[in-house]
Amino acid sequence: MSKKKTGKKRRGGSRSGTGTGTGTGTGKPIAIYHDMAVYEDFERAAQRIFLMVRSARLRFPGTPRILYLDVQGHRNAAGGYDGDALELMQEFTLGYLMPFLTEARTPLLHVANPRPQRDDLPQALLIGPPEDGTSHEYDHAGLPLRPREHAPADRRSPPGVKAIAEYLGMSEACCLICWATPVERAHVVPASLGGSMDVRNFALLCREHHQEAPDVADAESFWAWVDYAELRDGGSKWLQASEEEQARLRAFGVEVGLPPRPARTFFAEVKDELRRLYGWSDEDFAQADWPSLMEEFHVVLDTATGRHFSVDKKASTYAWAYDVARRRIAGEE
Repeated sequence: MSKKKTGKKRRGGSRSGTGTGTGTGTGKPIAIYHDMAVYEDFERAAQRIFLMVRSARLRFPGTPRILYLDVQGHRNAAGGYDGDALELMQEFTLGYLMPFLTEARTPLLHVANPRPQRDDLPQALLIGPPEDGTSHEYDHAGLPLRPREHAPADRRSPPGVKAIAEYLGMSEACCLICWATPVERAHVVPASLGGSMDVRNFALLCREHHQEAPDVADAESFWAWVDYAELRDGGSKWLQASEEEQARLRAFGVEVGLPPRPARTFFAEVKDELRRLYGWSDEDFAQADWPSLMEEFHVVLDTATGRHFSVDKKASTYAWAYDVARRRIAGEE
């Protein structure tokens, strides 16, 4: 089934949400909507959908729940959905989650629950490794190249901006993070590390975010950074909206504009990203074996990172390398 594209750039600028026009106590269904962005992997999308369903259960107990799921990008070499999208639609939505819904609508199927909707949803979603023996985690010990496309197209030149925008599910080419134009083609895995010229190995970013994006051997870490930066800087999408529209968005709790980002040293930027993206705590910084960590950090930096834009150092690349180095040390111990 081909994916319908609506909205100017990305469906209203919202990945997910719940809503009902009927209020509580009416017994009419509550709609739960999630648009699986190209930068979300299975784990991030599944956790977000689970939290929305759980929130709907707590806020509207006993109300029928209908999940609407869209998918952007996430295509394989044959043009079908990739493993993450199929796992989210089939195993998670139609398998694990279906007993707690009244209906589910995905790009592949519309399914009605033949049994009464259950309300005994667990408190948390625990995701184990895939059944095929792979892992959702990067192989920190081996530092391998991990592209998202397992069968890249055999091409020697990069695809055009229009082709990348079409793959990403965008009706107009703009920065994935802030919607700014013009855009640049950003390799997900740099060519210097073995990244392909396949359309699935490209993102569209403005020059500023392209210069900030990590140059690492793990495609999912690149997309995780885009997800993080979109949450951090996403308020800038609405700066071109009318004052009336901005006021309406603020009334619904939408952040409009960019929060102030104070000038900091390079390592302060790295530390901030380690905290916000990788979850490092003050204790992690204080208890780290810094001589061993620095030695391992340079191994990661030399083996599994590249350079882009002639930028010698990127906070995002360094933060990834520090986190991988810490995981390598922990694994060795």
